[in-house]
Amino acid sequence: MIRIPFFDLQRQYKQLRSEVLGAVTRVCDSQAFILGPEVVQLERKIAELTGSPHAVGVSSGTDAELLILMALGLESGEAVITTPFTFFATAGSISRLGARPLFVDIEAATYNLSPAKLREFLARECTPTPEGVFWSGVRIRGIVPVHLFGLCCDMDQILEIGLEANLPVIEDAAQAIGATYPRKNGPLRAGAISEHSCFSFYPTKNLGGFGEAGMALTKSESAAARMRSLRNHGMEPHYYHSDVGGNFRLDALQAAVLACKLPYLESWSRRRWQIAQRYREGLKHLGPELGLPVEPYCDSLGARGHIYHQFVVRTSRRDALKTALSERGIGTEIYYPLALHEQPCYRGLGYRPDDLPEASRAAQEVLALPVFPELTDSEVDVVIAAVKEFFES
Repeated sequence: MIRIPFFDLQRQYKQLRSEVLGAVTRVCDSQAFILGPEVVQLERKIAELTGSPHAVGVSSGTDAELLILMALGLESGEAVITTPFTFFATAGSISRLGARPLFVDIEAATYNLSPAKLREFLARECTPTPEGVFWSGVRIRGIVPVHLFGLCCDMDQILEIGLEANLPVIEDAAQAIGATYPRKNGPLRAGAISEHSCFSFYPTKNLGGFGEAGMALTKSESAAARMRSLRNHGMEPHYYHSDVGGNFRLDALQAAVLACKLPYLESWSRRRWQIAQRYREGLKHLGPELGLPVEPYCDSLGARGHIYHQFVVRTSRRDALKTALSERGIGTEIYYPLALHEQPCYRGLGYRPDDLPEASRAAQEVLALPVFPELTDSEVDVVIAAVKEFFES
């Protein structure tokens, strides 16, 4: 039986082994392991890639989001609006500062935060005052949309809503490095659409390190300076601490590996797009039993509009399909099996599953198929044949 992994880091490493080991050796020879020139170089390259003027390398994508919230002064007892359908770190970063995540439902088609639901939530449940926007007496400090699976949110609408409510918008672009959004005034890369944003370089991301790493981006010079201080225990100058920060420093080894991989990101993104189109063509006749990812920006941006961090299909028979593919040696994953408002640690927030029905429904129906760049066309065809056999037998 041919086994097709959901993801295979070994294939990518074999192609880049000598180049990556050269970068690692350079850092080892320097014995400069924390921050330093390797990190500065990566920050510059990520800023150039996105078009954001300031990039701050940190220890993980989670810490990047946490750092932004700290730099914006989020305090215990306040709140931030976000999506209930994403990786836990988005809401967890809010909670770690003693603030409350306020969940707004997603769009059924994109799985991203719904601008319509966001506007409705602010109009019906929140109160604008000269001091800010409040929900049940709790001050709201920002909005965190997530560009899920490599597809940017409807940022024109979300930014407009944020401007109207005087709430900063922070892009969680952890899964979307290299993606583009067709803003009304011209296309922008994920990470530079709003004032602040964050990336994750977890090993399985489209641009992945050899461990944990992340990047916080901002268009504000003062916010960038504050982030650089906060990532190093709030220390400025040396051994003087005006703020209580954290140890969010990026390792030079990770920065060197990521800088080595960065020139390949565009070609890897194109290959993911090609795989996605092969899936779409081979599976399109299975609708409506099998829902395929949407590509709302395809007409204007083509492959740049969705970089397919994941290729997520949708079916009411999700668990049976996952089992059938596993029996054929095909790896799959569920992103995500439980919406955030249903997580045990958030039961105290008082949400019921049907309060955010689209997020709850998605958690019961989504399944990610293999889509990493080194996947071959023949392997994709095996996956397509297995999925077809499941629905047609």
